[in-house]
Amino acid sequence: MRSAFFAFVLALIPLAALGQDYAAGFAAYERGDYAVALKEWRPLAEQGAAFAQFNLGLMYDNGRGVPQDDAEAVRWYQLAAEQGHATAQHGLGWMYRHGRGVPQDDAEAVRWYRLAAEQGHAFAQYGLGWMYERGRGVPRDSAEGMRWYRLAAEQGHAEAQFSLGAIYRYGQGVPEDFAEGMRWYRLAAEQGHALAMISLGHMHGFGEGVPQNFVMAHMWYNLAAAAGDSDAVTFRDTFALEMTTADISEAQRRAGVCFKSGYTDCE
Repeated sequence: MRSAFFAFVLALIPLAALGQDYAAGFAAYERGDYAVALKEWRPLAEQGAAFAQFNLGLMYDNGRGVPQDDAEAVRWYQLAAEQGHATAQHGLGWMYRHGRGVPQDDAEAVRWYRLAAEQGHAFAQYGLGWMYERGRGVPRDSAEGMRWYRLAAEQGHAEAQFSLGAIYRYGQGVPEDFAEGMRWYRLAAEQGHALAMISLGHMHGFGEGVPQNFVMAHMWYNLAAAAGDSDAVTFRDTFALEMTTADISEAQRRAGVCFKSGYTDCE
């Protein structure tokens, strides 16, 4: 009944005015004027517009224009999620998974993740894969976890790509496949994923599926360090002890080329 009521109310809102109000709120939000965004979006949310309800949930979630309030964020996410808003469903699943604004409940997290994942929401697909891999809210099922990871990874979700890389590298529920592991790590690394870069450094440094190559290892560790991972500094400097000055210079040159190319020219 609630969803039908919202749909009826939305039908009564002049679409042009609805779009103008939403656009005005979005422009205000983008420039950091959260008070104006709230003023534009709250009436739409109260009239049942799912996208506005989600935006209010996000504002309460992050404390933008309003005091941070997990319970209020959940309330608005729920209203949007019940209308099928996939990102709100994912947000609600995340809140249940972490017990923010609601009692922690893995089964409820899975329910909302699944609704969003089935709509193709990559973050929810990753979240659902994570729950299956660990047996949180569902029986542990590595194959099902991998299936959802792959759906997210194929949409470019870096964390899912990294997870697939680890699954193949270590043979977790699949035959060990260093080449496939490296392929997924590379895709994640191209998005600046520091742990994927470290993993590539390890594979080159220890010769996992590729000839051992300290220059390539140093390059990937250096890139991960530049991305803010402090452990990468230790790995890089440890390998540097076994390298010549010329090799270190070459590794640094390659890191610069890789970085400037957006992580695509990294050989």
